[in-house]
Amino acid sequence: MHLKNKMKRPWNRTNSNVYSLMTSCEKASYNMNICTYVSVVNIKPKIYLISIDKSTLTFKNLTNNPVSIVLQSLSFKNIKLVKLLGKKSGFTYNKQKTLENRKLTSLWKGHNVLNDCSFLLELHKLKKIHEMHDHCIFTFEIKSFKNFSHDFLSFQSLIENNIIL
Repeated sequence: MHLKNKMKRPWNRTNSNVYSLMTSCEKASYNMNICTYVSVVNIKPKIYLISIDKSTLTFKNLTNNPVSIVLQSLSFKNIKLVKLLGKKSGFTYNKQKTLENRKLTSLWKGHNVLNDCSFLLELHKLKKIHEMHDHCIFTFEIKSFKNFSHDFLSFQSLIENNIIL
């Protein structure tokens, strides 16, 4: 097997991925956002650091003892979801309803996740470690993961497709 064809574990992959963080404080409802400030910061145990905008429903969910957290590394197939998940507020727009009506989600380990992701990380929130002006940094431990593909959506892809900047 060629090295370029070998699937890497999520914590060894580049940090230029574009992610969606699914959070839920109730079993029946969830929210998803877009995250680009994501980094692996420890190997044993595997710890991710994620910076979350404090004005979002995701931030509210994370500070209210979430029952479900999944970090989803988006693939290029998910590029059309970036505006929905990143530009619309979960406080004023029901992203869950839109995603489910369009049949864009499925269940993984009892969690609602996006179809066509490159990998999924089931997370356990460790703690909020630093509040800044508009963002807050949280640490998360990986409970489990699932790899799907080598194709991932990058920050550069968002620029090249005129979604950001």
